[in-house]
Amino acid sequence: MEARVQRRVQRYGWDLAAHDYERLWQAQLGPAQADMLARVGLRAGERVVDVACGTGLVSFAAADVVGAAGGVLGVDISGAMVDAAQRRAEALGVGHASFARMDAESLDLGDAAFDVALCGLGLMYLPDPARAVGEMCRVVRPGGRVGIAVWGERSRCGWSAVFPIVDVEVASDVCPLFFGLGTGDALARVCGGAGLAQVELRRIATTLVYDDGDEACDAAFVGGPVALAWSRFDAATRERVRASYRDAISPWRQADGGYRIPGEFVVVVARRD
Repeated sequence: MEARVQRRVQRYGWDLAAHDYERLWQAQLGPAQADMLARVGLRAGERVVDVACGTGLVSFAAADVVGAAGGVLGVDISGAMVDAAQRRAEALGVGHASFARMDAESLDLGDAAFDVALCGLGLMYLPDPARAVGEMCRVVRPGGRVGIAVWGERSRCGWSAVFPIVDVEVASDVCPLFFGLGTGDALARVCGGAGLAQVELRRIATTLVYDDGDEACDAAFVGGPVALAWSRFDAATRERVRASYRDAISPWRQADGGYRIPGEFVVVVARRD
């Protein structure tokens, strides 16, 4: 898929996800986001940029740590996600967190403007993740830190069947190379190539827990390019892809009708020289 088209698909797909994303994914992504935040070692008064921030799950957690003496800027390609995060900041009175629509591969931010750059579970969706990591490195001051979390190996993510199931219906790859960064030491190599040092990679096994098949399907089809494809499916196609996905995750169905689907995260923390 052409990069320009892929960015547009991401933008509109995540716009569609803004309303349901946290309900379906906040708990599931929590272990990776918490590990990334803990290992990057945020301190009070620091300036943080949260790239591909979505509705601000990582941004608000970072804001709690840096406090009013610091500041957090969350950026995302989805205007709906950014708007939702900004409304929450205003409702909660978190004046030191702000949000802006921005392309992760071309950050409209000054050099060395932040102490820390974060990207929790967003890098896999980008046409050129190496360029985005380079941008994160650029906007962090010398000695500053970068924390990145991505999904791990495809074979360790039981929910990964959603991509080929949707690909069959749209006759294209809805998310090219999604698991590439989670393979081996790929993410660490990308970080090193961007100029980051002291790169430390950790794998985290996780389990995605759903009450029933409907909830598992809702989560699978809610975000990004998959959501855009889903929005264009007619009723028969939706029924077909949900049935295919239920079949794919059937090994992890529990006796009570719930699901416990295996997954894996890769988390890297690094420092700019």
